[in-house]
Amino acid sequence: MRLRLMEWHIWLGWLAGVPLLLWTISGLFMVAQPIETVRGTHLRAEAPPVATPENPPVFPRIDSNIRGVRTVELTQRPGGAQWIIRYADGGGRRASVATGAYLPPQLTSEEAARIAEAAYAGDQPLTRMQRFEADANPMDLRRGRPAWQARFGNTHHVYVDAETGDVLAIRTRLWRVFDFMWGLHIMDLGEREDTSHPILIGSALLALLMTLFGAIILPWRYLKKRRKRG
Repeated sequence: MRLRLMEWHIWLGWLAGVPLLLWTISGLFMVAQPIETVRGTHLRAEAPPVATPENPPVFPRIDSNIRGVRTVELTQRPGGAQWIIRYADGGGRRASVATGAYLPPQLTSEEAARIAEAAYAGDQPLTRMQRFEADANPMDLRRGRPAWQARFGNTHHVYVDAETGDVLAIRTRLWRVFDFMWGLHIMDLGEREDTSHPILIGSALLALLMTLFGAIILPWRYLKKRRKRG
């Protein structure tokens, strides 16, 4: 029985060794990186305060019967203050402070570029603007929102919400490596979101069985050595 357990322990060690090694390497990498640096906080410029308009702002017309509204807030943009209406379904619209009229539902490339340049505190030049639909977000966004990607240099991406003008994220090469390591850690390199799937659960069970067998075998080996000495 003991020899069979030792044999199983060896085979389980081979099977569980690979995921254990991946968990250790990816986990060590992730805990070694300051999370604020990973998120690109040092590349995000401080948001300017809302400039007080000369005339009292005109509140936009809101009809919650047509579309439920979550919040309405006054936000500073490079071209001046704007109303940002956030809907209960996750969408949003912009409205003029001067007239209360709704602005076009989607930002142009030029508008998104101005917002990205104002939000970016790095030293790389803006090299490209690219729009992504909500259901076709790139891997380093995954927010389910229509967005403009402003690329600075070769490695920095600033994502601007195409409806509200919000800066959704700033991504760097470090963030993308960190995200890959996270996918490796949870064994989901596709979506990098599923933390409960058969491969991960099976690998964890193999590691648990290997540990239990080792815990059973260790006292036997210890007793065997004591008997030999006696």
